[in-house]
Amino acid sequence: MMKQYVAKVLSQHVDLSEEEILNVLEIPPSREMGDVAFPCFILAKTFRKAPQTIADELASKLEDPMLQAKAIGPYLNFHFDRSKYAANLIEEILAKKDTYGKSDLGKGKTVVVEYSSPNIAKPFSLPHLRSTMIGNSLAHIHEALGYKVVRINHLGDWGTQFGKLIVAYHKWGNEEVIRQNPIEELVKIYVKFHEEAETHPELEDEARVWFKKLEDGDEEATRLWKWFVDESLKEFEKIYQLLGVRFDHFLGESFYSDKMDRVVDELQEKGLLVESEGALIVDLSEENMPPIIIKKKDGSSIYATRDLAAALYRKDTFHFDKMFYVVGNEQSLHFQQVFTTLKKMGYTWANHLVHVPFGLMLFENKKMSTRKGTIVLLEEVLQKSIEMADQIIAEKNPDLPNRQDTAKAVGVGAVIFNDLKHNRMNEVNFSWEEALNFEGETGPYVQYTNARTQSLLRKSDFTEQDLLNIAGEFLQGEAAWDLVLLLSQYPDILIKAANRAEPSIVARYLLDVSAQFNRFYHQERIITENKEEQKAKVGLAMATSYVLQHGLSILGLKAPEQI
Repeated sequence: MMKQYVAKVLSQHVDLSEEEILNVLEIPPSREMGDVAFPCFILAKTFRKAPQTIADELASKLEDPMLQAKAIGPYLNFHFDRSKYAANLIEEILAKKDTYGKSDLGKGKTVVVEYSSPNIAKPFSLPHLRSTMIGNSLAHIHEALGYKVVRINHLGDWGTQFGKLIVAYHKWGNEEVIRQNPIEELVKIYVKFHEEAETHPELEDEARVWFKKLEDGDEEATRLWKWFVDESLKEFEKIYQLLGVRFDHFLGESFYSDKMDRVVDELQEKGLLVESEGALIVDLSEENMPPIIIKKKDGSSIYATRDLAAALYRKDTFHFDKMFYVVGNEQSLHFQQVFTTLKKMGYTWANHLVHVPFGLMLFENKKMSTRKGTIVLLEEVLQKSIEMADQIIAEKNPDLPNRQDTAKAVGVGAVIFNDLKHNRMNEVNFSWEEALNFEGETGPYVQYTNARTQSLLRKSDFTEQDLLNIAGEFLQGEAAWDLVLLLSQYPDILIKAANRAEPSIVARYLLDVSAQFNRFYHQERIITENKEEQKAKVGLAMATSYVLQHGLSILGLKAPEQI
């Protein structure tokens, strides 16, 4: 917000647009030098003068009630009037409430976000949290910036694994037992398939045969596949409700099974399809990539073909301006191949397809694998986290009303925030002690800070309406001013997070705001006898609360008023 204000004032005196000025504005290395700095090198050719001379001349011309301009070498540095700026910013945040930080940057544009995408007949395990919550957050961020967002869950409901599962069911499955506990029992026989296949490799051939039958519409294969899908979706929906995650479309890989012929025909027409060892491929050697397989030797499809069909369908249906694929880092080459193939097909919009990779999630420093039977169920982690949060809250605040709802918000939030506070490319190790710490860099810490801001309003004599007119002179201390500066950055934080497809930027910002608010809370007396001073400080607390609430909602967390 500070930079935007400077850009607006400065644009009236130089032949640059506000956007061009914004792109070069800097934060000085020390507070004494100013709040915002403009490097005058950019004007040297236009003015045909030394940057230092330009800075001196501009400093003498600029007059604004909010700003004081001062030349320091080739830089024009700006000091804001703390009293006026703090009052204006707080009043703006309180007036806008949950719309502060939002913009119309993406107005008229559509973004598609593909995320979560669990595999059918496999449990929703802890590692699935990464794609689910990174994607959910990216959807929220882009909505806040004015984009129309289409949320797609690209379910893994097709492929050779279903041939494996059908073989496993025929050999070791019991329908009655599976109906009582579908996912757990299906995983058991899936794990057994892989164990047996190590000594009986012919099982892999049987699996390929059954998947080909499924693709060809075989009645038995289709019946079993539909049953596996229905049971899985029921389990997934429980998790999504707990996490507060929603989708506009559940379009699994199977949805594109009748749309793949278009891909094959088009590649053939454009001379891109080549036969190799019985399979049909697109040669990507000129791009220094291995070939992309379109049809396997036995005539069955592969997920690359379905991804190509999905991209074409989504462009035709949603007319997106950008599409994000929130999928693990191990799939980076796959998406490079898919995007390159679409470009070879002549689709320039493939330049707006973005793979959003992320690192592994570990549990107690160990990797998890469905095949090896070493999975940790996300539902169990969430439920345990809620129970632990409830125990902590019961000790801290035994008389808290709606304790169960608060424990759920804190417990689920702890698991989500523990993931999103890390740069998405980093490996994340889940630890109970770290996730549920009310004093560390955690979701509960941010939620507790927000509850503290709310308690100040309850302790004061003011309504939220009263706080729309405050005296900024009471907010000139360093702790208050540092907090004001942080709050002013929130709109830019959302834009930065969108540009980098990085929710951790929002999470780390919320931690900074929480830490700075707590410094302000401990260093300054807020509920004072001077009503104007009290109103100003409570106003700053409430402005902090609105930013924390909105930021938490962006990440998919709730913000209880009391904890």
